[in-house]
Amino acid sequence: MPGLGVIVNVVAVLVGSGIGLVAGRFLPERMHKGIIQAQGLAVIAIGLGGAIAALSALSAAPGWIGRYALLIFVGSLITGALLGEILRLEDRLERFGEILRDRFQREDAKASGHNLVEGFMTASLIYCVGAMTVLGSIQDGLGNPNTLFVKSLLDGTISIFLASSLGFGVAFSVIPIFILQGGLALLAALLGNVIPPLAITGIEAVGGVLIAGVGFNLVFDKARLRVGNMLPAVFIVLALLWIGAH
Repeated sequence: MPGLGVIVNVVAVLVGSGIGLVAGRFLPERMHKGIIQAQGLAVIAIGLGGAIAALSALSAAPGWIGRYALLIFVGSLITGALLGEILRLEDRLERFGEILRDRFQREDAKASGHNLVEGFMTASLIYCVGAMTVLGSIQDGLGNPNTLFVKSLLDGTISIFLASSLGFGVAFSVIPIFILQGGLALLAALLGNVIPPLAITGIEAVGGVLIAGVGFNLVFDKARLRVGNMLPAVFIVLALLWIGAH
């Protein structure tokens, strides 16, 4: 059933967020920062590990892709960041989070409004960036939800800890999850399996660095990277390697 993996992913994040919100009440405030920083370090390690492995695979590819793999990687990141800055994607994500805060947050909880926006943005970037998101959604659209089932397990587990520390905003990340992954699954169901493996590897390389950037933001509050503005880099490297593979 096309789209089943997307549905399971959304449910997993909602359930994990609910568990995290309940558990968070029993965790002292002093423990929240430590939990976030530990998660951040894990996300950095996962992101960089995937990026390095994927970049090595691209460098070993035959032809011009292998020769210019590093240039494609860096160029995609820079061009994607430039496009994101022009489109002000991070500001739009923040504005969307603030709209959710104003609509759903009680007046007596206004003081913690920043947590809702931060929780929404952090969770959305973690769940929506990376090769597993794109590849899993495409496979789901073709009738194979297994990759998204694995992603659902990871996202649901992460949601418990994110929601316990960052609050209710984590649950709202199901909106971009549903839109992005659902859209990709629908597109894949319509177009079929046409994305070459090298393009997926490129997504993994660029997406891994962006995931590491999200982890950096979790660890270092004051030196925040505008990772949201770098999201177009994932689609730029996809386009370049898709063209190059043909």
